[in-house]
Amino acid sequence: MVYAAHFAGAVMACYLTVQVLTRSTWTYQAPRVAIVCWQALGLALGLSAIGLPLALGLAPYGTNVSTALGRLVRGDLAPGFGLVHALQVVAALGVAAVLLGTTVTCGIRAIRVQRRHRELLNLVGRDDPAAPGALVLDHPSAAAYCLPGMRPQVVVSAGTLSLLDRAQLAAVLSHERAHADERHDLVLLPFTALCRALPWAGWVEAARERVSLLVEMRADDKARQLHADGPLAAALLRFATAPSRVTPAGALGIADTELDARVRRLLTTGRPPRVRGALALAVTLTLVALPVSLFLS
Repeated sequence: MVYAAHFAGAVMACYLTVQVLTRSTWTYQAPRVAIVCWQALGLALGLSAIGLPLALGLAPYGTNVSTALGRLVRGDLAPGFGLVHALQVVAALGVAAVLLGTTVTCGIRAIRVQRRHRELLNLVGRDDPAAPGALVLDHPSAAAYCLPGMRPQVVVSAGTLSLLDRAQLAAVLSHERAHADERHDLVLLPFTALCRALPWAGWVEAARERVSLLVEMRADDKARQLHADGPLAAALLRFATAPSRVTPAGALGIADTELDARVRRLLTTGRPPRVRGALALAVTLTLVALPVSLFLS
């Protein structure tokens, strides 16, 4: 039961850390570090959620989870191992199957949606010297997005070309290319899968929304390395006031995700929170190491 108690503590620590990270605003100044923290936290939570019922089921073995599981697989039943323990082991394997299966399913669904959309773009998209490296759709709505994948494609609409000036458009295109370069679709995939696996958990949806915002801020940071902050902020404001905006399923694009926070961040300078970022990174990496050590030690 000692291992189970430790896994339960790890689950609780992960939950509390999620609550703290969701409410933290220092992450706005260090989105890259915050994204790594969220990824580590998601991994730690998944491992702990699997380890808790597994440790409960294997408690009669009185040893670490991996050794006990190996003995169980070989048919070496410990004294006191009964039906309840077997059901707990099955529950742990079920949790692992749901988490892995949901992630794979979401990934396959996203690939299919992206493939269909890419085929459509090949039919209706066109090159335009006003948007180098991007495909242009002849549509009056404001649209600027990245279709991720092995062959990522940045797409803008004719409505966007008329909405933004040259500097604003260049900043937006850099923002969308950042999504492709850093594969932000893969960053968001496990959180989307968690939302599907736990649709009743509001804190999981809150975590996904926070990671979505951090991904947008990270792409803003990549764009501001090449362009002034003003044009990108102005472009966001113009998108916010556009009569209609379009971002298709499976794409990463200009969204309503706390546009005001993104604009304020672009227009104000803040000192990177190195101490808080380092502390959060240390905590989340420790949370990953804890279930791993409990599996092996």
